[in-house]
Amino acid sequence: MKISRRAQAITPFYVMEVAKAAAQMAREIEHSAAPMVFLNIGEPDFTAPPLVQEAAQRAIQQGLTQYSPALGLPALRERIADWYLQRFQTRISSQRIIVTAGASAALHLACMALIDPGDEVLMPDPSYPCNRHFVSAAQGTPVLLPASAAERYQLSAERVAAAWNPRTRGVLLASPSNPTGTSIDPHELRRIHQVVQQHQGITLVDEIYLPLSFDAQFGQTALAIDDNIISINSFSKYFNMTGWRLGWMVVPEALVPCIERLAQNLFICPSVLAQHAALACFEDASIALYEQRRQQFQARRDYFIPQLNALGLTVPVTPDGAFYAWADCSQACARLGVADSWDFAFELMQRAHIAVTPGRDFGSAETAQFIRFSTASSLAQLHTAVDRLRTLLL
Repeated sequence: MKISRRAQAITPFYVMEVAKAAAQMAREIEHSAAPMVFLNIGEPDFTAPPLVQEAAQRAIQQGLTQYSPALGLPALRERIADWYLQRFQTRISSQRIIVTAGASAALHLACMALIDPGDEVLMPDPSYPCNRHFVSAAQGTPVLLPASAAERYQLSAERVAAAWNPRTRGVLLASPSNPTGTSIDPHELRRIHQVVQQHQGITLVDEIYLPLSFDAQFGQTALAIDDNIISINSFSKYFNMTGWRLGWMVVPEALVPCIERLAQNLFICPSVLAQHAALACFEDASIALYEQRRQQFQARRDYFIPQLNALGLTVPVTPDGAFYAWADCSQACARLGVADSWDFAFELMQRAHIAVTPGRDFGSAETAQFIRFSTASSLAQLHTAVDRLRTLLL
């Protein structure tokens, strides 16, 4: 059967390929003294809070399972707008908020609405692989600009201006970023957006980890800069609803009718049960629990990063949000006699029973010497991982 060129151009999601290998090995060693420690997937080890689970159960019992509007339940859009005001002191009209089937659907809709064949979209290298694939799926061209540790693995206004050409449509940024956990300085983001606006382009910002910021200087939404910025968000990370597949986007009001048409045709609507459950995310008790969990994520970072540095798995930039550690494993590769982070990941899996994600997924700028650890696992799991790493590397 002939496969489309579009589909052939999409490379594998290596995070999931490695995860499959780790899961297989975990089954094989299930009863061993050293079961697999999973530090590879960016998924919180917490589940949805009690009030959210109860809201989902009530929705089932009350038969609230029919289609919602394509833009999402009006009540949920209003709750999200209220949250922006309370959390970020930023007033957003609920009419600009579109609830989606996860942040992935939001990115897909944004790219379908705004990118024509041949359009180029600038993004940093390293960055989350699926973001560039959404651009490719819309027949655009992702252009990855190498971003160094000195730049906190983020783009600058100067880099964007220098790379802009007649085919450039805009920028796709993430703050905090996967895989680095680093954020864009708000002043720099404002300067980048000014460059984009001068070219009548689009500024698209992935903010799915924004509520998991640990540093107040980076904890502001890009929406506070300008109504023309498009923000992508999710109930997966901070709100601990990964498998519920629910997210949202905030767009300029003029773009809403276009997104609505696309959403009606491509998705009909987001999961209605998930939407009814998500209403309870914004209850005071739920927010209090989320904040406790955010502090736990920060405590995990504060323990794990110094341990990696001491083991020679250097983290050049301390993450200021999310739950990742982007570590240079070149010293460890030399010690174990392996070529790069891909081979090192499988060495860790086989010899230390630790699952991590090699840098191959995230671009090509020095990514062969980096691995991504996820600190979304418990502190106890991180202690176990450090003990095993110490035994292997020292």
